[in-house]
Amino acid sequence: MENNGYLSYIETALTEYGDLDAFSDFMGGTLNYNQIGERIVGLHQLYKTIGINKGDKVALIGRNMTSWAVIYLGTISYGAVIVPILPDFNSNDIHHIVNHSEAKLLFSTDLLFDKLDETKMTKLAGIISINQCLTLVDNHSCELTKAVNNLQPLFKGDGQSFKPEQLQFPIIGSEEVMVLSYTSGTSGFSKGVLLPHRSIWSNIKYAQEHLILKPRERVVSFLPLAHAYGCLFEFLWPFTMGCHITFLTRTPSPQIITEAFRKVKPHIILSVPLILEKIFKKRVQPQLEEPKVKTLLKISGLNKIVYNKVKKKLVDVCGGQFREIIIGGAALNKDVELFLRKIEFPFTIGYGMTECGPLISYAPWTESQKFSAGQLVDRMEVKIASNDPYNEVGEILVKGDNSLLGYYKNDEATAEIFTEDGWIKTGDLGVIDEQNFIYIKGRSKNMLLGASGQNIYPEEIEATITSMEYVQECLVRDNDGKLEALIYPDYEATDAEKLSKQQIEDKLQGIKTAANKLLPAYMNIQKVTLFPEEFEKTPKKSIKRYKYIK
Repeated sequence: MENNGYLSYIETALTEYGDLDAFSDFMGGTLNYNQIGERIVGLHQLYKTIGINKGDKVALIGRNMTSWAVIYLGTISYGAVIVPILPDFNSNDIHHIVNHSEAKLLFSTDLLFDKLDETKMTKLAGIISINQCLTLVDNHSCELTKAVNNLQPLFKGDGQSFKPEQLQFPIIGSEEVMVLSYTSGTSGFSKGVLLPHRSIWSNIKYAQEHLILKPRERVVSFLPLAHAYGCLFEFLWPFTMGCHITFLTRTPSPQIITEAFRKVKPHIILSVPLILEKIFKKRVQPQLEEPKVKTLLKISGLNKIVYNKVKKKLVDVCGGQFREIIIGGAALNKDVELFLRKIEFPFTIGYGMTECGPLISYAPWTESQKFSAGQLVDRMEVKIASNDPYNEVGEILVKGDNSLLGYYKNDEATAEIFTEDGWIKTGDLGVIDEQNFIYIKGRSKNMLLGASGQNIYPEEIEATITSMEYVQECLVRDNDGKLEALIYPDYEATDAEKLSKQQIEDKLQGIKTAANKLLPAYMNIQKVTLFPEEFEKTPKKSIKRYKYIK
């Protein structure tokens, strides 16, 4: 780890980009780099006054917003450990994380106060609201009251009083913990991932050297900041480049996201597949189904014109000025991927996990390979736990600078994730090629065994079914030795055609027949069940499968 790791990147940004816009709340106020520096200095003084020490934990919960980002930077640059909590967690989970992490202080947005019960988090020195100017919600000491009162003017400041020499960052070792991140995965168990400074530094260094952002360029932050993917690529990295980050501040529906893209015009976009697939399904697919368009697509030369128009529409929906969309968090529907490649849409697919802070593989869209999750990143190694890693599917194993230290106060889980010789067991199944491009086939926990011993990856069946008309979401599971597909219909499409419940059921049975024609016999669906509501999902928009497996 060079110099003082990620802290040196913060110091450089605050020194070099002072008057440039840094953070904005969507449809709200803006802070420049000097104002952020001023607030960081104030936070350090608050921590010092109330006895927060290097290595102590500070919890932070809320939607993406400027003050959330300021608290995060002020905490890690003090040498304390940030504990970001997903706002979608329920009250019991929030209380458990605060207590399990031994957090000394909790920062929260006002909208989440209803989820908080201070009597169940008795070791906290206090709870502080991060909306606009900091205010105390609950505290157990006069010092905290006085410290917050002293800090409030700085959180209203214009940054004119800030001088880079005011920054006094501690010397940080590469193995010291920077982030304690509690996962919300598809398995249902929340574990505290200990990410050291070297992990975040290594991820940022890779982004600086392989992705393109320049000072003054724009980013929209709508992925959950408490999750490693959004935090690194929509916040921590762009901040080091002198960029202007706009935080969405609200629940990221496709409509609100596209409105933000239109107004902000970002230069790089991070997304999960579900967002892009919904935009494709609502904005593009209906046009392609029109009889005139179908005819034009069959005529050589004219089809190119259609594809160019579709590409332009998609680019315009995303603001019109981005260089690349990076998709991560889950698999992209293969039909969508093939179409986007056909129209030369600038997208790429990356791969990572919280335990790697998060990056494992990436390739720019001009170098990406079909159905690949990118190429292994710098300072990481990969191998496949099979006899033939290029052709035989096995668990993907990784290790390197991005790796976690372990799980907080959970020796059993730590022992389970590492092999005896130090490789991380990702839980994903796949193969690699000679250039270390990674091809993911599914999750090892999800793999089903066919009647004749074949490995069945439900994700592949789900991708086939989800690409079909009238299907919004799909989950495939084993039902007493038979493959069952739970399907949540696209009710917007069925309502438009005024289909009755029986007609929807008939459509689903037709989908089963059509899907089975496309799938190998051993992957054929025996039963289709209409599911009444959207499946519950993780922050990465992956379905929480454990809730629906028998």
